[in-house]
Amino acid sequence: MAAPPLRVLFCIGINQNFFDLPTDGITTGDVWAAFVSMMDGIKALPGVDFIGDIDDDSHMVGPSDGWPWTCYLLADVDTADTVKAACNLFRTTGVGDGDAKLWRFAKVEARIGRALTVREDVALPTRGDAR
Repeated sequence: MAAPPLRVLFCIGINQNFFDLPTDGITTGDVWAAFVSMMDGIKALPGVDFIGDIDDDSHMVGPSDGWPWTCYLLADVDTADTVKAACNLFRTTGVGDGDAKLWRFAKVEARIGRALTVREDVALPTRGDAR
């Protein structure tokens, strides 16, 4: 029996460098293009089953370095190594024509858990037992 997938919430913050653009020949459009490339890269990783995303850039103004994050990606992932590979896309995805990488403008933290279901070791009360 295969292990159940890891339910992973990729929490992404946009930092001040993004809001200081344009600089060094990089525009916000370059960062957006890199961000889309990174998201496509995560979705294309073997072992990733992309579930959805949410972007709160309409209600959050300015950089986010922690909770609440700017946006989130939710996916089922086969292993922690695949989660690491997904996070590494922030280090390797280029922005614009220079040497800049996406992590200059955005940060990621991955929360790893499981789908919210009743564990097998929990006995649910039968009708009339719950009080």
